Amino acid sequence: MYLLGNAAIYIGLTLAVYSFISIVAGILTKKQTLVDSGKGGVIAVFLSASVAVAVLLYALATSQFQFEYVKDYTSSELPILYKLSALWAGNAGSLLLWTFFLTMYTAMIAFSRKMRGNPMIPYISAILLVNSIFFFFILGFVAKPFILLNEIPMEGRGLNPMLQNPGMVIHPVTLYLGYVGLAVPFAFAMAALILKNMDDYWIKMTRRWTIIAWLFLSLGNIFGGQWAYVELGWGGYWAWDPVENASFMPWLTTTAFLHSVMIQERKNMLKVWNISLIVISYALTLFGTFLVRSGVLTSVHAFADSNLGMYFLIFMGVAVIGALYIVMSRYSLIKRSAGEFQSFVSKESSFLINNLLLLGAAFAVFWGTIFPLVSEAVRGTKVTVGIPFFNKVQAPILLSMMFIMAVCPLLAWQRSTVKNLKKNFIIPAILSLAGMILMVLLGIQKAWAVIGYGVIILLFITHYLEFYRGVKARRKMTKEMPIVALYRLMIKNRRRYGGYIVHIGIAFIAMGIIGSQNYDVETMKTLKAGESLDIKDYRMTYEKLDQRSEGVNDIVYADVTVFKDGKLLGKYEPEKVFYGNWEEPSSEVALHSSIAEDLYIVLSTWEEDGTATFIVKVNPMMSWLWMGSGLVVIGALFAIWNGKHKHITPKYTGAMKEVV
Repeated sequence: MYLLGNAAIYIGLTLAVYSFISIVAGILTKKQTLVDSGKGGVIAVFLSASVAVAVLLYALATSQFQFEYVKDYTSSELPILYKLSALWAGNAGSLLLWTFFLTMYTAMIAFSRKMRGNPMIPYISAILLVNSIFFFFILGFVAKPFILLNEIPMEGRGLNPMLQNPGMVIHPVTLYLGYVGLAVPFAFAMAALILKNMDDYWIKMTRRWTIIAWLFLSLGNIFGGQWAYVELGWGGYWAWDPVENASFMPWLTTTAFLHSVMIQERKNMLKVWNISLIVISYALTLFGTFLVRSGVLTSVHAFADSNLGMYFLIFMGVAVIGALYIVMSRYSLIKRSAGEFQSFVSKESSFLINNLLLLGAAFAVFWGTIFPLVSEAVRGTKVTVGIPFFNKVQAPILLSMMFIMAVCPLLAWQRSTVKNLKKNFIIPAILSLAGMILMVLLGIQKAWAVIGYGVIILLFITHYLEFYRGVKARRKMTKEMPIVALYRLMIKNRRRYGGYIVHIGIAFIAMGIIGSQNYDVETMKTLKAGESLDIKDYRMTYEKLDQRSEGVNDIVYADVTVFKDGKLLGKYEPEKVFYGNWEEPSSEVALHSSIAEDLYIVLSTWEEDGTATFIVKVNPMMSWLWMGSGLVVIGALFAIWNGKHKHITPKYTGAMKEVV
């Protein structure tokens, strides 16, 4: 196994170098045979990465403690699911998974039937192969996954208890698929620039890949937030941790890219902007990887004791400088073929404003994340930027983006007249204002909450009108039943209505954020058996403290009974788990969820006489946050499933001599 695993990595590195050289030589000499040889090597590179992953997974599953990686991240009593998920628990394993996904994407692009004969493929493959060479190099010489120990231990150290959660089985995988997936549109953009193809062809061909990467980034952030909520025992879901920020920034810039490319497709505008956005998104994935593995910032998510930071910093610098050089060398050509805005009050302008807000949000997160490093370099003292800074900066940006999302569907392309604005917005504006007044009368007094929910009401109304008017127009032509007309309308316009579903999902998420951030209630109290605490409409009675064993783990738990408005909700058991092979215990919270709010109970500490201290929170609107996350995923899947992209065929075909 040791020989097979290492051989797979070094063979993969050799083949990646060969394939890159072969493809570049084929491009320069205009020999298709060399390009085809390099493309064949792409499959061999993917197979090498697959073998290396399979070997490490087998070693983890069968507790091969002669491997340092297996010893460090598994133990014999660990459930098989978490043994396998240990693949991405450490630096070497996670980088191997990253390499596997990267080579998989490269092979899928190189041998896609829809891309057959496309002259961009050699350039795209070469760019992706450069990434593969870097990661294989890291695996072969820096972070080696198949290091053997001099003495075989009887037992492994085990997996970090915080990672023994279903959310952490899914979260890293989806995040890596999103990170790696952004290399694909980056490669498309660079190939288009090198070939001087300044139209929107590369955008059309890469649209599905970009949405897929965005979807996986979304899933990664969603599962990460859900894991933090139920596993860390602090009652929150997003702490603006540096590594959380690292995954959020490319999500923001990719969201901006997905919106602005529609303007390029329709109006031939924002070409430099779109290419810049995809370069920034790709660079941010490398920056995020640098943060996680460099150890320069403290994070609950980061890998400890890593010396990889400098390697990633150098690679990121080379990639960004190379991309900027290509962009600047084609700048005059890009600008010469670009269109112009005709009116500030138009759909195009709303898209651009939304882009600026998204980019501003990304910059604010970036600055808040790196500020401790800047302060340490300038003043010698590392100043921590906390949650209040990010919340204060991001709240008005989020509100502004929600407003743009609300008004954009009803704006016309090119120019909106005053008459059309009155016709489209007077009723939605009146209804949203009435909703805000009603909220104030019902006791919602905080200004940000009232304004935020008012904007969300406006968004719901404008999006409803879009569906309603579309169905009405279709029924007028086809005489179909409303539900049939709605179904066929959405099927015929998947990208548009999938985007609307995503917008509604984000509005749900915003409702959850506003409610949980402005109206959460928390208390901490020490109770003796039989005593109770009251919080809002709830009464929690502490019954007893007990202990049980599960394998080598000891679990201390409290029996509590919860009432709401005098009615019994049920019995719950907040726990503290002590692991046989890990120093720090973990908290398992007791959670009661409803459509209105969550009751969140944490067993904090206890005494020998059975006295226990509890942290209890009421988090309003949390279910809306998770429902909105589900709608975002559904909308993205709807947009990419058998959409218009299936009809796209390459504009540029022919032999290599016509391309180079």
